Amino acid sequence: MFTKHNTTGFSDALICEAEGLESLRSALVESGVTDVRIPEVVRVDNSVLEITGIESEPATAETLAMLGEGLALMHRLSQDRYGWGRNNYIGLSPQPNRWSESWGGFFVSDRLEYQVGRIRNPEIRGEFEAVLERHGEALAQWLDHTCEHPSLLHGDLWSGNVLFDRITPWLIDPAVYCGDREADLAMTEMFAGFGEAFYEAYDRMYARSPDYPRKRDIYNLYHYLNHYNLFGGGYLGGCQRGFETVRAVGSQMMP
Repeated sequence: MFTKHNTTGFSDALICEAEGLESLRSALVESGVTDVRIPEVVRVDNSVLEITGIESEPATAETLAMLGEGLALMHRLSQDRYGWGRNNYIGLSPQPNRWSESWGGFFVSDRLEYQVGRIRNPEIRGEFEAVLERHGEALAQWLDHTCEHPSLLHGDLWSGNVLFDRITPWLIDPAVYCGDREADLAMTEMFAGFGEAFYEAYDRMYARSPDYPRKRDIYNLYHYLNHYNLFGGGYLGGCQRGFETVRAVGSQMMP
């Protein structure tokens, strides 16, 4: 058994985490995935989350491939809408949610605009707001055009949120919502840690789109903004690079 205590400052953070774990479990089961596991929620309240304890081992090519295949199958399962039915959290930050028929509209407003609005430096905030004011609508249209369907996303899929025992991968600490499946893949590349066996297995089951390289920069912009707001200037360069891609896509979409 593993016991996690709520140190976030948000009273419902562990409740949201437990709901995310159960949503991932349901989607994996519905997708027929048996090689990716989710810790069982034994008890949860505002203060404590008790889940299955995992004896962590180094990943192998085989377990990374299991993760890639399982994630691809889960992503292939089409959900009804984009977004999520309640607000939750991404790391130590609130993550606003709603249901939407437009993936691009949801991502621009509830992901990028929300994080830009939290920037404390008025000059930087104003610079990024101007980019979204000029290019946000075109970006939303492009994201709608390039997204196949809503997929359930882990939402915070960096290597620290995947554990491996001797035979199988485990997903932990989700920030779930429904969106473009390539948003999950983008974050796997933000801090590295996922080997070639993972991507090869994923692409065999559900190949990434030709637009993925630019989408990766745009989707990781959300996480760079979040990390900038939480941890400061070391992440500003990632934000600026992401907005360069936003400008490029927006200019391409303009008549």
